[in-house]
Amino acid sequence: MRTLHRYALLLMLMIPIGIFAQQTVTGIVTEAETGYPMPGVNVVIKGTTTGTATDFDGNFSIEANTGDILVFTYIGFVEQEITVSGSTVNVAMQEDAEQLDEVVVIGYGTVSKKDATGAVNTVSAEDFQKGPIVSAQQLIQGKVAGVSVVSGSGAPGEGQTVRIRGNSSLTLNSDPLYVIDGIPLDNGGVGGSRNPLNTINPNDIESMTVLKDASATSIYGARAANGVVMITTKKGKVGDLKFNYRVNTSVYEPTNYIDVLSAGEFRALTMSTGNQNYINRLGNASTDWQDLIYTTAYGSDHSLSATGGIKGIPFRASLGYTDQGGILKDDSFERITGNLNLTPRLLDDALKLEINARFSNTKNNFANRDAIGAAVSMDPTHGVYDADSPFYAYTGQDGVDYGYFSWLTNDGLQNSNATTNPIALLNLKQDQATINRFIGNIKADYKVPFLEGLTATINAGYDVSDSEGKTITASNMPTALDGYDGARTDYTQNTKNYLLDAYLNYKKSFNEEKHTIDATVGYSYQRFEYDNWSRNVTRILNNDGSLNDDPAYNQEFIDKSRNVLLSYFGRVNYDYNNKYLVTATLRADASSKLNPDDRWGFFPSVALAWNVHNENFLKDGFFEQLKLRFGYGEVGNVSGLGDYRFLTQYIASTSTARYQFGDSFYQTYRPQPINEDLRWEVGNTINAGLDYTIFDGKVYGAFNAYIKTTKDLIATTLVDPFTNFSNRIDANIGDMENKGIEIEVGYKPVDTDDLTININYNVSFNENKITRLPDTQPVGGISGGTGNTIQQHEVGVAPYSFLVYKQIYDDAGNPIEGAVADLNGDGIINSDDRYYYKDPYADIIMGLNLNMRYKRFDFTATSRANFGNYAYNNTKSNSSVLGLYQNEVLYNTHSNILSTDFQNISDRTLLSDYYVENASFFRMDNITLGYTLPEAIKDNPLRVYVSANNLFVITNYSGIDPEITGGIDNNFYPRPKVFVLGLDINF
Repeated sequence: MRTLHRYALLLMLMIPIGIFAQQTVTGIVTEAETGYPMPGVNVVIKGTTTGTATDFDGNFSIEANTGDILVFTYIGFVEQEITVSGSTVNVAMQEDAEQLDEVVVIGYGTVSKKDATGAVNTVSAEDFQKGPIVSAQQLIQGKVAGVSVVSGSGAPGEGQTVRIRGNSSLTLNSDPLYVIDGIPLDNGGVGGSRNPLNTINPNDIESMTVLKDASATSIYGARAANGVVMITTKKGKVGDLKFNYRVNTSVYEPTNYIDVLSAGEFRALTMSTGNQNYINRLGNASTDWQDLIYTTAYGSDHSLSATGGIKGIPFRASLGYTDQGGILKDDSFERITGNLNLTPRLLDDALKLEINARFSNTKNNFANRDAIGAAVSMDPTHGVYDADSPFYAYTGQDGVDYGYFSWLTNDGLQNSNATTNPIALLNLKQDQATINRFIGNIKADYKVPFLEGLTATINAGYDVSDSEGKTITASNMPTALDGYDGARTDYTQNTKNYLLDAYLNYKKSFNEEKHTIDATVGYSYQRFEYDNWSRNVTRILNNDGSLNDDPAYNQEFIDKSRNVLLSYFGRVNYDYNNKYLVTATLRADASSKLNPDDRWGFFPSVALAWNVHNENFLKDGFFEQLKLRFGYGEVGNVSGLGDYRFLTQYIASTSTARYQFGDSFYQTYRPQPINEDLRWEVGNTINAGLDYTIFDGKVYGAFNAYIKTTKDLIATTLVDPFTNFSNRIDANIGDMENKGIEIEVGYKPVDTDDLTININYNVSFNENKITRLPDTQPVGGISGGTGNTIQQHEVGVAPYSFLVYKQIYDDAGNPIEGAVADLNGDGIINSDDRYYYKDPYADIIMGLNLNMRYKRFDFTATSRANFGNYAYNNTKSNSSVLGLYQNEVLYNTHSNILSTDFQNISDRTLLSDYYVENASFFRMDNITLGYTLPEAIKDNPLRVYVSANNLFVITNYSGIDPEITGGIDNNFYPRPKVFVLGLDINF
């Protein structure tokens, strides 16, 4: 019996030993939403340093005791704790929406939103602008305070003018720097392309981050003077192969025409002149030329993507096809894109690779935009075709050859003062371009084993484009040139952009994570190469039937150049107890564009932030988040400056300026002006801001106030005769100031499973003026007269301000022709009486966005407003006078003539402030309504939606559109109204 008790006691002692004995615990970690395995998840025994990470297939293995707590962590997912009760533990991890929203991409790394010290905005895919988006810039239109995005026209695939906190330069490029997956793009453009960013399929973009103040942008130094836009493309996830197919069909409708006289009004006006010569020239037709050149256009967009894993390697591949017609006849844009992303992890996750490769083939058919102006001024009483015209168009059923109507001289040529038939301009000129572009990079992040927290990164990138184009004008184009037999221009362009970045990052927390240091130091080398060739040939038919080979009618142009940017950079982020944040950055850039003595630019910045909500006195208070920020930084700019202006360069003469020796013509070379003292334009920005969240996250937003000063602006200035190879050179002669306020407010009144409402509003105020400039700079050339300009740069006013005469009006409020104010009181009306009146840039920019979801329905509305922007209506000023009747030619006129009765074009009328109009507007950019079928295809969702873009514009501007880049409205290509039907299918 005693022996039995001994065995029983021994068994009881062994039970707890068995319970707490160490064992091998295995399992798989998956993503709860998709079921995909998750590689790289950290698995640690709580309270110890013992841990591991999941492999490519989400599997892990760890030695643990029963009762131990395993902690599973992964960036962007909710941390999970699981108590070990057996040998198998499987975990499904949930995305942490709040944490995901806080992570933003910055230069050479990422940072959580709560730790950001600069003025940074991220727009993710779900918040992008909706509709038939062709270029990446359109995705953030109206979404970010202080950022203006304006399309150059309504042409398909048209370029966008992006300004972050106003203009920063007078003559250099004012566009922001675009960085795609770590590759800074060249702002020089791509030959034959409407928009350099058209090479990127918007469907492949995951998010766009805008760095606005210098403390955020200075890590990019030399090219960050105009802000930085970081574009992050979508990446793959390990798991079963998943497909997404997106397709939409669009209809583009013309919205508005220039208000010219109808055929009946034009006849009545011509008859009222009493001039029989004019009256006899009236035709019998009633032609709406604008209606003839515009049409309803159609477009489609297809995007197919695949995401999954190949032997544990996450990948994403996509193909895209876009075909968009323009409302101007024969205008079109076609694009094919391919994208591949691989993100393998090697060496037990110590080495992370990111491989991106994207290719695009873009074809542009450029309609002849000269037809827009011609349709405005063409006589509406004549038809398109005329049997007496020598410019053949077609043979009628009656066997008669019909030509394009034109005003002819006695020699059967087109009158040199005549408007060319708009339909002939569209039909007889072919302008096409094809662009192939490849952008790729390989980025390697290696966790250095001998020092925890140290990561070494190498990023090698390559961006190459090949363009070729041709412009052919048919021999039957109406022209005043005797013997004209057509013309042709061929051109090619090859650009290359090489990138090599190498940097180290050290991130470590100390003293129970009260102190965190995140330091980066690195080197960057980027080289740009350009190879341009073009040939122009004008064919003249000789009397003997041969073609003229005179060099005067042929021109060949070859241009090759290269420039290099060499950089060193460093950044240190310090975080004390998640309360006090400091960021210090220094970048040194050397550009081969500048002389060796001024080649290096040093661009420092420092930013401070205080997370006030983490202080004891504010915890559990009104604010869930309250962060105060202050920053100062410097950035540089030489973007758009020609290469090697400090060296004497020789340019070949044009074909029309060759020197004749005997029967041979020889090209000459002349030196170009030089400036050995050109140096960086430098921008200094002070930014103060705050970020806040209140009412349990229902209300959130940000406030920023800034003063930005650009020093040593490069502009054209006069030099003494015989001191250079020209009397005008580019020099650092000016300063400019931008100051403003930005306010962003978000409101989530409802956020339930059935109903979600999210409203976002942003408003920005900006004041821009020149503070130093020794010479006035006339700019803004206009149609009418000879060499007239309507804008000027001068100290104390905004860049591109309108310089005009002050119009005098009669008692009825109508302008009196030629009557302008003698502002200086000297009794003489001359250019000294012109004054500065308004500028093209809005004082206030607003964006209002609404996102709603009710069960399976979703609804979005995006709108914008500009206030204080003005436009010079050059279409009206150049075509609102009766004196356009001249030289045996009739011209249509703007209907404004019925109000003014102006007789002639003169400087006083042309440069009158009467034509500078308030172009403030409210535009409904997009309305989209969608419906989702949750299990349409094998338990996968399908979404169908309808959308309308550019639905309406509210404005007092009398022109065709109030949103005019540069502020001069001259034969603007109108933006169409667009209706879209689309599908988004997962399978």
